[in-house]
Amino acid sequence: MEFYHHQLYSGKSDLPRIFGMTASPIKTKGGATDVSYRKAIQELENLMHSKVYTCANESVLSEFIPFSTPKFKFYRHKEIPYALYEHLTKELTILKDKHQLSLKNLDDEAAVESMCKKIMKVFSAFEFCLGELGVWLAVKAAKSFSCNAIDHFLWEKPDLLGDRIVKNFSLDVCTKFSAFLPTNPAWTIGDDVKGNVDAGLMTEKVLCLIESLLEYRDLNDLRCIIFVERVITAIVVQSLLSEFLPKHNNWKTKYMAGNHNGLQYQTRKLQNEIVDEFRKGMVNIIVATSILEEGLDVQSCNLVIRFDPSATVCSFIQSRGRARRQNSDYILMVKSGDLSTYSRLEKYLGSGEIMRKESLSHASLPCSPVESDLCDGYFYCVESTGAIVTLHSSVRLIYFYCSRLPSDEYFKPTPRWDNETCTLHLPKSCPLPAIHAQGNVKILKQIACLEACKKLHQIGALTDNLVPDTVVEEDDAQETGSQQYDDEQPSYIPVEMVIPFIPKDASILYHCYRIELKQNFEYETPVHDVVLCMRSELDYDIANLKFDLQVDRGSLSVSFKYEGVISLNHKQVMVSRRFQITLFRMLMDHNLAKLREDLDGLDLGENLEIDYLLLPATSVDQRPFVIDWRSVTSVLFSCEEYEKDHINCSLPKYLHTKDGLRCACMLKNSLVYTPHNNHVYCITDILNLNGNSLLKLKNGRNIPYKNYYEERHGINLWFEKESLLNGRKVFKVQNCLLRCKQRKERESSNMSVELPPELCSIIMSPISLSTFYSFSFVPSIMHRVESLLLAVNLKRMLLDHCTQNVVIPTIKVLEAITTKECQEVFHLESLETLGDSFLKYAASQQLFKTYHNLHEGLLSAKKDKIISNAALCIRGCNRKLPGFIRNESFDPKKWFIPGDNSTNKSIKEEYLFNTKKIYISGKRKVKCKRVADVVEALIGAFLSTGGEVAAVMFLDWLGINVDLVHVPYERNFAVQPEKHINIRHLESQLNYSFNDPSLLVEALTHGSYMLPQIPRCYQRLEFLGDAVLDYLITIHLYYKFPGLSPGLLTDMRSAQVNNDCYARCSVKAGLHKHILHLSRHLHKHIAETIDNFGKLSSESTFGWETETSFPKVLGDVIESLAGAIFVDSGYSKEKVFESIRPLLEPLVTPETVKQHPAKELNELCQQMHYDMKKPVKCSGRGQTSVTIEVKANGVTYKHTEKSSDKDIAKKVACKKVLKALKQANSLN
Repeated sequence: MEFYHHQLYSGKSDLPRIFGMTASPIKTKGGATDVSYRKAIQELENLMHSKVYTCANESVLSEFIPFSTPKFKFYRHKEIPYALYEHLTKELTILKDKHQLSLKNLDDEAAVESMCKKIMKVFSAFEFCLGELGVWLAVKAAKSFSCNAIDHFLWEKPDLLGDRIVKNFSLDVCTKFSAFLPTNPAWTIGDDVKGNVDAGLMTEKVLCLIESLLEYRDLNDLRCIIFVERVITAIVVQSLLSEFLPKHNNWKTKYMAGNHNGLQYQTRKLQNEIVDEFRKGMVNIIVATSILEEGLDVQSCNLVIRFDPSATVCSFIQSRGRARRQNSDYILMVKSGDLSTYSRLEKYLGSGEIMRKESLSHASLPCSPVESDLCDGYFYCVESTGAIVTLHSSVRLIYFYCSRLPSDEYFKPTPRWDNETCTLHLPKSCPLPAIHAQGNVKILKQIACLEACKKLHQIGALTDNLVPDTVVEEDDAQETGSQQYDDEQPSYIPVEMVIPFIPKDASILYHCYRIELKQNFEYETPVHDVVLCMRSELDYDIANLKFDLQVDRGSLSVSFKYEGVISLNHKQVMVSRRFQITLFRMLMDHNLAKLREDLDGLDLGENLEIDYLLLPATSVDQRPFVIDWRSVTSVLFSCEEYEKDHINCSLPKYLHTKDGLRCACMLKNSLVYTPHNNHVYCITDILNLNGNSLLKLKNGRNIPYKNYYEERHGINLWFEKESLLNGRKVFKVQNCLLRCKQRKERESSNMSVELPPELCSIIMSPISLSTFYSFSFVPSIMHRVESLLLAVNLKRMLLDHCTQNVVIPTIKVLEAITTKECQEVFHLESLETLGDSFLKYAASQQLFKTYHNLHEGLLSAKKDKIISNAALCIRGCNRKLPGFIRNESFDPKKWFIPGDNSTNKSIKEEYLFNTKKIYISGKRKVKCKRVADVVEALIGAFLSTGGEVAAVMFLDWLGINVDLVHVPYERNFAVQPEKHINIRHLESQLNYSFNDPSLLVEALTHGSYMLPQIPRCYQRLEFLGDAVLDYLITIHLYYKFPGLSPGLLTDMRSAQVNNDCYARCSVKAGLHKHILHLSRHLHKHIAETIDNFGKLSSESTFGWETETSFPKVLGDVIESLAGAIFVDSGYSKEKVFESIRPLLEPLVTPETVKQHPAKELNELCQQMHYDMKKPVKCSGRGQTSVTIEVKANGVTYKHTEKSSDKDIAKKVACKKVLKALKQANSLN
C-alpha cells in the first residue's frame, strides 16, 4: 500500500477505486466489546482507503442468500479408560525413545535433530488421537503414517532416511495399538458403537458426530462438510465414516486438507476433483480443515458440522456460509460444561449484527491517514510509474533482488553487510560495486540498501516498477511460451502442380520429362519409362533428379531427363486425363462403377485443380516420339473404333466376352473386369487350356475348369471349348519411400488365374502388364517430386531475402522440412542438431557482447526468448513455414490423382511471406515443437551449404538479428591475476597465452568467492563458452563424419557435450586445483570426486557408463575457460578448439558412441510395445530416489536407484532395467 498512500498524499485524483468482498471484516478471535469491532473495522478502512458497506439487517440479505440454522450439540466429557490410556502412552514413549536412540550413530547433527523433530511430530499426533479420538482412530493414524500414500503429509520435502524412521516408528505403534482391538476377523467399528466408546476405541466426541449424521439418514441428497482443526483428524474421521456409514446408507466420504505449519499432502488437482465430485453428488461428505472455509460455492450443501470449534469469528462466519441450501443446518459440537467455548460461539453468532451496526454508524466518517515513513524524506520514487521504495522496504527489496541472481547448490547469493566499514557488499553477479553508507548509525544498513536500490534502478537491474529485471525477463519468456498456438495448420501444394481454368479451344503447352526407371533386381515383368508433362518448367535440381525407391524385390533407380515442350489440344488433354485416372483408380480401389460415373462427368474444371499428366513413354525403337499414344488411347477401347485398325490382323480368332465377340488380339494385353468376383485383371496371354482342362486345387484334387466355376461361383460356362485367358491381378500401390522396407522373395501363387473369356469385360486395350507395374511406382515418385517442388518454393521465398548469392541444394531444404514420422531415408534430425547449436552460439555471443553488465541469469532468459521452441514456432508461423512441413508417412490412398476432381477437395490460394502464391489442399495437425525443429533444421541447411554468413541471413529473415563481428570486451576493474592463480602453469596447460590474464581469473572464480579483489565470477564466461563449445563440437562431428544416419549426430553430440564429460576432463587436467571458491560443501564434493576418480574407467571421457555424480562446477570451468579464450582471442573459434580439444580427447566417434540408457530404454519399449511407467521420483536430504518400471511379456522389470544427483539416479535405474530386459530377450 506504500504506492497507493503516496499517491493519495500527492493529491492525485485518478487513483483506482478499491473494491473487495468479504464475509467478515474482522480477522481476530472477536473482541468482548463493540469498541474492539469498531477499531478493527476502522483500521481496515483506513488501510484500504475504502468504506465497509452492508445491508441494514440480515432479513434483507436472507431474501437473496439462504442462512443456515445454528444448532448446538453437546457431548459428555468422558476420556478413554485411564489404565488403557496410561499403558498406551507409556508404550508410545518407549517406542519414541527407541527410534530416537537409533539415530545417535549418525554423524550429521542437523539431520539427527531434524529426524527427532519429525518423530516428535508424529508422536504428538498419536498422543492427540489416543486422547481425543480413541484407540481405533489412533491405529488408523499409525497406518496412515506408515503407508507410502502420505509420505509428504508431514513435511514438504521428504528425505529417504527420515521417511524410513517415521514409517518404522508408525508401524511399531500400529502393532502395539492394534493389540487392543478385538481379534475377531468379522468385527467392525460400527458393530457396537456405545460399547466401543466404553472400551476406549472411540470417544464421546466421535460418537456425537456419528449420531448427528445419523439424524439426517433419511435425507435423500445429503451434502455435508465436517470442519476439523487438524489434518490427521480429517484423515482418520474419513476412515471411520467410510467404514461405518455403508451399513446405514450409501453416503461416500472423502477428506481435504491444505497447508498448515509445513503440512502438505493433497495436490490442487486432487482437491479440485473432490470438490467437483461433491458438487455432482458422487461424494456426500467432506471432512475438511479450514481450506474449505473460503472459496467453495456448492449451492446444494445443506449441512455443516463444526467438529472442532472455530478459532476466529471470521472462520465461524465463513464455515457457516458454506451451507448454501434453503433450510440447511449449522451444527456446533461443544463439550458439556465447556462454558468458555459455548460463550465464545454465542458471541460469534451475534457478531454479525454488531459488525453491521458499527459499519453503518460510521459510514459517513472519512478515512484517517495511515502512518508512513515517506514524510521523513528517506525514499526513492520512480517518476514514470510512481513506484516507491522506502528505508523500511529497501532491505527486503535488496534481498529479493539477490535471491533472483544466478545460484547453484554450493552458493545462494545474498548481500553482506560489514558493520566495521559500513559497507554493503553485493554478489559478484550483481553489476554494482560495494556501497558505502554514512548518516544515522541506527539506520546505516537501510540507507545503504536504499542507495543500492536507487543505483540498481538507474542501471536497469530494477525495472521502473522496482522489480528485478530477472523477474520481468522470466515473465516475458513464460508469456511467450504460453501464447496460444493453433496446431491445425495448412498443407501446401506447389504452384507448379495447380492451374486455373483453361478454355476448351486453347492449345496447352507442356514441358515433358522422361522418368527413366531401372530395376536393380531380377523380375519377370520389366519396367517401362513414364512421361511427366508439367505446365511449367521444373527447377534444375528436379529436372535432373536421381534417387532410388525401395520396392518389395530390391531397389528401383529413378532418374529424370528433360525431353522438351509439346502442344496438346483439348481432346488430347482429356484422353490423357481419362487414361491416368482410369489406370490409377484401377490400381488403387478397383471400383469400376464409381470410376465410370466419374468419367462420364470428366471435363476441364472451372476451378483450381491439380494438373499434370503421367503417360507411358515410348520405347527406344519408337523415338523421337515421347508419349506412347497407343497405350494412352487404350482407355477409349470400343469394338467399332478398334475394328478400324483390325482389318489386317494376322491371326484372327474371335472369343466370346461379356460385351460380345472380340478378337483374341484385343484381349491379349488388356485390362478386364470380372463381375462374378468384382476383380480386375491384366490379361497377359491366351492359354492352350479350355473349360474342359483340369485345374489342380490346393487340396490335390483335379477338376475341370467348368466344374470349378460351377462349384465355386455357380456359373455354367456356355463356351467351354474356348481358350482360357491368363489373368494377373493388378499390382498394389505401396509407399516405396520407406527407409526400411521388407523385401518379397517370390510371387504369391494366387496372383495369376485362368479366366474364361465369357466372364470378362474389357476396360482398356491394348495396354501391357509392364505399364501397370511401372505406374504402380509413380505415386511414390510424384510424392517425392511434389515434396521437392515444395522445397523449391520455400527456397525461393528464403533466397529472395538474401543479398548475397547463396547456393543451397533443394534436397537440403527438403531434408530440413521432412520429419522422422515420414519414415524416409532422410529426415531433419542431423540438420536440426546442427542448426540448434549454431542458433545457440549466434544468440549467446550476440547477447554477451551487447549486454556487458547483465548476469548469466538474465542472459539465459533473453537467450531463451530467442531460441526456445515457443519463440521459434512463433517466428516460423509468422513466415508461414508450417504449410511446408512434411510430418506424415506417404499414404498412396490419400494421393491426389491429377485431373481427378471427383473427390470434391477444394484448393485455395495463399500468399507467402514474399507475396508469392502457393496453394492449400486442406489442414492437418502440426505440433509447436515440429515447427521449431524445422526452423532449426533450415538454419542447419543454410549453415552446412552456405556457411555462417548464409545462416545469419536466414536468421535475419526470421527476425533474429545477430552478427558475428568481434566487439572488444570492456573491463573496468584492475585485477592482479598473478596473486590469485598460477598464470604460466594454466597457459601451458591450455596451450594458449592470454592477452588479458584477468579473464583467466574470472573464468576460475566461483560465485561463493565473495572477496572484493575479484569483481566477477565465471558465470558470464560459462554462458558464452557453453554455446561456443557446443557449436564447435557439433560442426566438428558433422563435417568429420559426413553421411551419418539421422539421429546418430544427435547421440554423438549428447555423449560429448554434457557436464559429466566436461567434469571428467577437468579433473583429468587437474583444473579443480585452481578453482577459487569459499564453499565447504563444494570443497567436500570435489574431494570425494577426486577420491572416486581413480576407480572410473579411463578409456573415454564421454559416454554414459559413469554412475558417479560430478560437481557441476567442474564442468562449468571447462566452458568458462572456452569463453575466456574466445573473448581474449577476438572471437576466434579456431583458437578455442585448438586449446580445449586436447582436454576432451579422445572425442566420440560413430564406433564408440553409446546411447543414453534412458533414450535406449524408451526406444526399446516403443519398438517392442512394452509398457513403460512414468518414472517415480522422491527427493530430500540431498538424495533423490528414482524408480523405473517396465512391463514386458507379462513380467515386470523394476529398479530403484538413489543418488545425490537425480539424473544419475535415473540413468542408473534405466541401465539396470535395460540390462534385465536384454538378458530376458536373449534367453527367450
